[in-house]
Amino acid sequence: MANSNLSNAKNAKNDEFYTQYHDIEKEVAAYLEYNPNVFRGKTILLPCDDPEWSNFTKFFAQNFDRFGLKKLISTSYAPDSKTYRGSL
Repeated sequence: MANSNLSNAKNAKNDEFYTQYHDIEKEVAAYLEYNPNVFRGKTILLPCDDPEWSNFTKFFAQNFDRFGLKKLISTSYAPDSKTYRGSL
């Protein structure tokens, strides 16, 4: 069955899938082949489920200098995370 991993995940109610690091490398390589400076001086914004586990965050952080990035922002929304206590 071609979709056995997806079917098993559906049955187990485990539908969290993350883009593999290797797939990100392949896709970005195509952009770099077309234009080696495509990321130079750019700010990359990565909306993630969890920046600490994101392969996109890991990939761009590890290649920050190589790509000549200006800034890397990796963010997420976790309403049950930390609650800010204090006055503004």
